[in-house]
Amino acid sequence: MPQKSLFLQTVRDKARAKRLSPRTERVYSRWIVRFIRHHGSRHPRELGEAEVAGFLTWLASERQVSASTQTQALAALLFLFQTVLGRSLGRLPEMTWAQSRNRMPVVLTQDEVGAVLSRLEGVHWLAGMLMYGSGLRLLECLTLRVKDLDLDRGEIRLRQTKGGSPRVTMIPKLLVARLRAHLVTVRLLHQRDLAEGAGSVVLPWALDRKYPNAGREWAWQWVFPAGRTYVEPETGLRRRHHLHESGVQRAVKAAVRRADIPKRATCHTFRHSFATHLLESGHDIRTIQQLLGHRSVATTMIYTHVLNRGGLGVRSPADLLGG
Repeated sequence: MPQKSLFLQTVRDKARAKRLSPRTERVYSRWIVRFIRHHGSRHPRELGEAEVAGFLTWLASERQVSASTQTQALAALLFLFQTVLGRSLGRLPEMTWAQSRNRMPVVLTQDEVGAVLSRLEGVHWLAGMLMYGSGLRLLECLTLRVKDLDLDRGEIRLRQTKGGSPRVTMIPKLLVARLRAHLVTVRLLHQRDLAEGAGSVVLPWALDRKYPNAGREWAWQWVFPAGRTYVEPETGLRRRHHLHESGVQRAVKAAVRRADIPKRATCHTFRHSFATHLLESGHDIRTIQQLLGHRSVATTMIYTHVLNRGGLGVRSPADLLGG
């Protein structure tokens, strides 16, 4: 393998120049390392279309990854060749593509949602309420900045989303007072960090180079800050990251188990339930599409299949038999 630290630093530099999110940067780096190791640690300049096709086929046939995972690996390798190495990949040889698995989303009833939320506490409860009450993905929730919340209007303005398109969604009215109280606590933590020479958060789109002091401003702070600070190796700054997703995932999983709900419910189930319950209450599919941030209404249409009305809203003939 090429000198790991130097090569991966180049990958990171290119990712930041393209304004990729830190999460995408980490994912791409892992796939690139895995690809290089799969081919005997040869330098990627010595590899090409055949090796890419071979790696992707191995993922599908031997590792049996999902279609989305294989697509993610392909995106990382396209980034490696086109952006890092400055050469385009030609047509890939015949290869094995992973099969898409169309799965019905797991949806909780409103009683089940209440049962799970009642078994969460503190910031985990607040995050769960926002995922269900606002239709947020887990990372969308945890990466909220103070400036993203408009408590007077009851709105959340999401700027860094999975699809890349900003959107606006609602804040449940019953959460407004709780969020205000939570932000008071977060602000006290931020003021303490500033007094100790910390208090700076990472900014998106390299804004910290354009506005060096913006990362210390209250508006840019995380709504859900982590419990510990860390020292950033590149800058030597002591920063505070947002709450890690694994902690919330474990809390939700434990709450589902304690609620004795026989469904494979996760944090994302709150988002599925948000959409389904809006449909059940009569809201139109286009409005729900905008609230979820789906590019195509076809993606949102999956929730019409899990409504409590039978398949496609058709009444079963068995219901006409009586007694």
